[in-house]
Amino acid sequence: METEQINIEELHPIETKIISSINTFSEISLTHLIELTNLTLDQVRRGLEWLKFKNIIEFEKTYNLISLDEFGRNAIKLSLPERRLVKAIRDGNITIPKIIEKGLLPQSEINIAISKAKSNKWIDLSSAKMEGLTFKLTENFENASGEELLLNKIYSFTQLKDSDLTKSELDFLKLLIKRPKFIRIKKDEEKITLTQLGKKIKGIIDSKYKNDKRSSNNEIVTSLIADHLISGKWKNLTFRPIDVDAKVPMSNPGRKHPLTDLINEIREAFTSLGFVEIDGDYVQSAFWNFDALFTPQDHAARDMQDTFYLTDKIKPNLGHKNLVKKIAEAHIKGWKEPWDINKAKKPVLRTHTTPVTLKYLSETKPDEGRIFTIGRVFRNEKVSYKHLVEFNQIEGVVTGKQITLRDLMGIQTEFYKKIGITKIKFWPTFFPYTEPSLQSMIFNDNLNKWIELFGMGILRPEVIEPLGIRNIVLAWGGGIERIAMLKYGISDVRELYNNKIGWLRNLSKCQL
Repeated sequence: METEQINIEELHPIETKIISSINTFSEISLTHLIELTNLTLDQVRRGLEWLKFKNIIEFEKTYNLISLDEFGRNAIKLSLPERRLVKAIRDGNITIPKIIEKGLLPQSEINIAISKAKSNKWIDLSSAKMEGLTFKLTENFENASGEELLLNKIYSFTQLKDSDLTKSELDFLKLLIKRPKFIRIKKDEEKITLTQLGKKIKGIIDSKYKNDKRSSNNEIVTSLIADHLISGKWKNLTFRPIDVDAKVPMSNPGRKHPLTDLINEIREAFTSLGFVEIDGDYVQSAFWNFDALFTPQDHAARDMQDTFYLTDKIKPNLGHKNLVKKIAEAHIKGWKEPWDINKAKKPVLRTHTTPVTLKYLSETKPDEGRIFTIGRVFRNEKVSYKHLVEFNQIEGVVTGKQITLRDLMGIQTEFYKKIGITKIKFWPTFFPYTEPSLQSMIFNDNLNKWIELFGMGILRPEVIEPLGIRNIVLAWGGGIERIAMLKYGISDVRELYNNKIGWLRNLSKCQL
């Protein structure tokens, strides 16, 4: 980068102050630079990074200075405890009591001396009946250990940097550091110097502010404020140019989970179509979860392999006796089987959000209405790429005097369009509590095929009549995770809950 490529006016005041404070022909420490510039440590570090990027300054990497502490200096004079142990054994003192008695090693150093000498393969240990633990020297006892060699190296240098040590010496340094008061480590500061480009720029800056008389009177500012205009001060201000090409740090602010975004998008789509949201409990009775939907009491969906049953200590409310009686009569008449109220009383984690809808219809008995619910549901299924134990479900119903299945298809089409799905068709199917029933199909461009999405239909008379509903009820529902898989191009539903930071940060907000 040449001098002419840098516009001096575009330098930040912090950069200018740092450059002016550095001597052209000598280095400066970080601490001294802070004193000269009267800037904070954070400001100086930030300015140095800017100048280094522009190749105006360079600074030496921080390093550690290594020196001997009190016990390290004693080890140079007297040798390490393990070496003194070896000397004592060589002189015939082969037991611990003898070594301590003669004052060759204090009691506090015996354990470390034995451990280190054995680790260096200088001694062998044996046990005698009369004398107890005894020591014997090996043929390696004269070999210097890595710690001994490093201690002597540190002693022979006035200032030894960690960068001067080999990898093996750094390993021995870690061992010495573990010994109290053996080694002293001092972190040395960076030394900052101007590059050739920096020296040229400093000359220009010094000359400019020496010759420019306005510099003493003009204040360099970055923004115009009301006071500048009111006082007329703006006439004598120098505005610092803004470098629009400067790199800015990456920012990773918090954001909502994509699934939460989709749920809110679906909620907004229903609201815009005139629907009102309702909510209910996760724990329901089998009565509202199955019986009210005209699901036979021997249906496979009620098995423990499909449904989470809770302890009988939980007593969900079934409803008033007249309602229970009407639903029981509908089951007996429709399925030609006895109806057991004890099975209906069992508490379950709801397998769909329909119990919430049915309770609302039973309590309000609307002649006309549009309602929807979004919530977590639970299925006792094996987790796979397309199935979860718990997931989110969306459900909506419309009731009125003159509505048909065609209206339901129209509402579904409008809903899909609002969340960005345009290729839609409907397919006849079977559901136990709607008749007729349809399956909505949407075209997946990634897979290049039609796939099933929501179930829908007209609630059967056996469902709505016991609830006291006089008009037709259109209903539909399905899993939100399935829409998310299509929207975000995911082939495994479990990826929605893996919470991979990279995926969460990089996923675009607008998918369709």
